[in-house]
Amino acid sequence: MNREVIEKIRGSFSSEIISFYEDRDMPEFIVKRDALLRFVKFLKEESDIKMEQLTDITAVDWYKKKEERFEVVYHFYSYSLNHRLRVKVNLREDDVKIPSITDIFKGANWFERECYDMYGIIFLNHPDLRRILLYPEFVGHPLRKDYPIDRRQPLVKLRRTEERRERP
Repeated sequence: MNREVIEKIRGSFSSEIISFYEDRDMPEFIVKRDALLRFVKFLKEESDIKMEQLTDITAVDWYKKKEERFEVVYHFYSYSLNHRLRVKVNLREDDVKIPSITDIFKGANWFERECYDMYGIIFLNHPDLRRILLYPEFVGHPLRKDYPIDRRQPLVKLRRTEERRERP
């Protein structure tokens, strides 16, 4: 991504960008949670940025290492301009809610459900926020650093195929 485009992003969101870093030719922006939807929409719609694909959403648990325990990490790619970009949003342990970007990128649906399932991040206005990898009765979020490694989970009755596909 060229310098002019990076400066355009920084200029357009100067008060919403917490920090900027460039790692191996991939720009990384840490933005305020309240600016996330506007920021992502700008990345997708601006003609000289044109992020056409959301390639991943994940989270990082900085348990006892940072004041803001969680980072939600978004990776974007532009096919037409052949550049990548990373966006991060920090969340405190007592407030793990963040806006869903499924209205902007439909592919965010699965990624956001995975982050909810594994880390307990709540994506506001998500169309179907429920567990995707674990069964509904699973207690806790196993990728959190404070999740006990020897924790026992409740045993559940094996469901028929039709029952497993039903929404709660």
